[in-house]
Amino acid sequence: MEEKTRAQIRRVLLACAQTGIPVTYRDLVAQAQVPPPHSIHNTTLELESLIREDHSAGRPLLAALAVSRGNPGLPGHGFFHLLAELGRYDGPERGPEAAAAFERELRAAIDYWGQPQADA
Repeated sequence: MEEKTRAQIRRVLLACAQTGIPVTYRDLVAQAQVPPPHSIHNTTLELESLIREDHSAGRPLLAALAVSRGNPGLPGHGFFHLLAELGRYDGPERGPEAAAAFERELRAAIDYWGQPQADA
C-alpha cells in the first residue's frame, strides 16, 4: 500500500478518535480513498499493521476505531485473532466477552488518540 494511502487511513482514524465515533471498513475505504482492487482487504491489512505498530510501541490501538458493518459495532474476526496473537485478548470472537474486550480497546484508543496532540 502506498504511503499516501496509509497516511489517509491514519488521518481518518485520528478524526474518528477525536469525535469518539468508529468508522465502518467500507466508509474508511471511501473516506481514505483507498484505490481498488481489493480495497477493503488492503485496508484490513493496513489496520493489522497499525495494530502491530501501536502494540509494539505500547500505545492504544488506533485501528480499534474501524468496525465491521456485518458485525455491528465490532471489528471483524481478524481483529480478535490478532489481539489473541499479541496476548491482548483470549476469548471468543463474538458475544459479550468480545464486546467488552473491544469496548476496552476502543475507549483506550479514543482517550489517547482523541487528544489534539496525538499524531504519533
